[in-house]
Parts: sequence; structure tokens; C-alpha cells
Amino acid sequence: MFTRRVAVVGTGYVGLTTGACLASLGHQVVCADIDTAKVERLRRGVVDIVEPGLSELVTEQVSAGRLSFVVGASSAVSAHTDGLDAEVVFLCLPTPMGVGGVADLRAVEAVIEETRELLASGTVVVNKSTVPVGTAARTAELLDRADVSVVSNPEFLREGSAVHDFLNPDRIVVGCDAAEAAERVAALYARLGAPTVLTDAASAELMKYAANCFLAMKLSYVNAMAELCERVGADIGDVTEGIGYDRRIGQAFLSPGPGWGGSCLPKDTHALLQVADAADFEFRLLRATIDTNTRQRQRVVDKVRAAVTGKRTGSLTRVRLGLLGLTFKAGTDDLRDSPALAIAALLRQAGADLVGYDPALVADPGNPDKVVRDEVEGVPLVADPLEAAQGAEAVVVLTEWPVFRTLDWTAMAGVMKQPVVVDTRNLVDPATLRRAGLTGIGIGRRDA
Repeated sequence: MFTRRVAVVGTGYVGLTTGACLASLGHQVVCADIDTAKVERLRRGVVDIVEPGLSELVTEQVSAGRLSFVVGASSAVSAHTDGLDAEVVFLCLPTPMGVGGVADLRAVEAVIEETRELLASGTVVVNKSTVPVGTAARTAELLDRADVSVVSNPEFLREGSAVHDFLNPDRIVVGCDAAEAAERVAALYARLGAPTVLTDAASAELMKYAANCFLAMKLSYVNAMAELCERVGADIGDVTEGIGYDRRIGQAFLSPGPGWGGSCLPKDTHALLQVADAADFEFRLLRATIDTNTRQRQRVVDKVRAAVTGKRTGSLTRVRLGLLGLTFKAGTDDLRDSPALAIAALLRQAGADLVGYDPALVADPGNPDKVVRDEVEGVPLVADPLEAAQGAEAVVVLTEWPVFRTLDWTAMAGVMKQPVVVDTRNLVDPATLRRAGLTGIGIGRRDA
């Protein structure tokens, strides 16, 4: 495998993971960000985001001299320590959901404009961010450089296991009409030995949306099945165990919950709807997936109402609720489109008094640079789950942090006003709650 000079523009969880992991594969990598203070922290090995193994990998690769950080994309494409320009430039930039669900590509387009004249002849520009179908063609148009190739190389990284996913991929997808450029990008990953899909750029771009939207459909389906289980007296845990052994279905993404969220699934489902609408295709299945997810959040609120008041239409005015978990999933500190926060907003609108605890949002003695917040979107934060339970008429488990399984639930029960736990992740063993004198209410369980 040839060592390449690589520039990575953007140091979010995709960009930083991409840069650190490519460096670990032997490439010379320069990562760029516009935030000067963040770049300085990264040079010191301080990683702001919660991502297992990433901080250690960054420190290791910086020490090895294979990874460095600069301010600005312009510096990244021409700042390698050997004085040579980058051969491959990865664009790992935010593409948030814009008006009407369309991906906002302003950050991508700004970097293209900034670096267009600086790219060496023969450079390959790689769209790593999740972007709409046609973005590679649009990138080539904006570059207006016949001597620069554009490749689509979508990421398939799960927050909370991004380093593992990068180094142990199910597949590498590379989309480009120029075979030589596609093969150069694919060769960056050669040491991983993963199956490689070489295709056109449009197919590669659509592949990422297709994968994420399928997962969203699977999650909405299992939440709908959980509701049906409650109505007919079945248990969703038994149902999903049974169907999960079918190799055509698999065990993954069969856990019911408060709905899906995060930085990818919400924007990708809406973006694919935009693609379908532009193609004059009514994607009813995907619309139903989104609608089911929205409904799931209200269903959780109804469960809390019933648990506290004895009826689904009861008042939550001035009812104190302790919320366990606010990040969109365990293993990350990412709050973007968190279903926990969406449910918190609905509970607050209903008049409830909320207090929240999340292990990713409290002070970390090992990371003095970590920013600790007093509240998140109107939810006051406390440093201990027992404090969240103090005087609560119900504790609501919203994020599947493993530590919640082993809390001292007897102590929790001792400080609560009512002994009720609404477990939207079916995380805590019902027997554990019963032994602590608590009534546990799950999703799709017989006791729901």
C-alpha cells in the first residue's frame, strides 16, 4: 500500500475519525478546522467529542508524526510537513437539514471556493459527508478543474463506535466515473481488507441514504410492533428475539425505544424524501417511517401521563419528573435531534417540571477542558441520578446508558415521591425494579 498525503477538512466526529484512522493506516494526514481554539486543543491531544478510542488514537498519531492540525482548508491542502501538496482531500463538513428538508451544502461549497485554485494537478477531492445525489457532479462543476477528480466515498460510522467501524468496515463504497481516481481512494483502505464497491458517484451518494433510511424504517417498524404487542398482550422482547434469528432480518435495530434521532437519520430521511419528490416519486413507506417516529414521542408522553395520573389524559402540570439520559444514544455526547430532548420538550409543554442527568454531560476529572452545562434546552442538569430522582413522581429512562442498569434503584425509590419508572429503552431488568419497590413500565412489554 502506498502512503498518501491526505488533507481532511472538518474535525467533527466523521472528519476527526477519518483523519486519525487514515493516519493509523500509515498515511500522512493534515486535518483542518476553522475554529482556532479547537485546533490548538487537538494539537495538544484534547478531543472535545465523546467517542471511544478516538482521543487515544489522535494522541498516538500526533506523537508518531503522521497526524497534524491546521486552521483553514487552504492550509490543509498545502501544509504537509514534506512541503508537498495533498494528493487526496476529504471534505468532512456539516450538511445539516435546511429549509424543507434539503441538505444545506453551504459549508461544502465554501471550502470548494476557498481551495479551488490551490489544489495541485491530479488531486482527488472526496465527498465524505452525507450529501444529496448529484453533489459530486455539482462539486466538479464548482471546481471547474479538468485536472482534479471528484469521488463520493460515504461514511458508515455509528456515533459511539466510529473508530471501530472505520477500522472494521462492512464495506468501502467509492463512486466516481474516473476509474483511476476511484482506485486511488479505494487503495487508502487496502490494509483493512474490506469488500469494496466501485460504482458511479450518484449510486454511491444514494447508497448512504438508502442504508440510513432502511435502518430508520426498521426502528419505526419495531416501535409500531411494540404498540401492537401492548394491545394484544404480547411481549416485544420475545417477538424481536424470535424474528431476529431469521438471517434475512437479523438482530440489529430491533430494540424499541423513544424514537430515532441523532445527526444522521432525521436529516437523511427528509433528504431522501426530497430526492424522491424531485423525481416525482411518492415514497409513502418513508413518509410513514417518519410519521411513526413522530408519533412514538407522543406515545411516550402518554405513557408518562398514565403512569403518574392513572390515565393517558391526566394533567402533568407541576409534576416533577427525573429524566435519565438526554443524548440521542449511549456512547456519545451528541444532542442533535435527540428523541430524549424532543420528549422533554413535549413534557415541558404539558406543564411538567423536569430535571435531567446524563453521564456524558457531567464533569470529567480526566478532562478539565470539558464544558459542563447547567441545562440543556430548558432541562436543568444535575450531577447524580439520585438527585434527578429526588421528589420525582416518575423517573423516565430515555437513553440506553448501561450504567442505568446497575443504579442503586432501592436508593432511587427511597427519594422518589411515587415509585414509578418509565423505561423507554427496556433497559433495566423489571425484576430489579420490583425488588426495589418500583413499578416499571416499558415499551411493548406485557407490563406496559
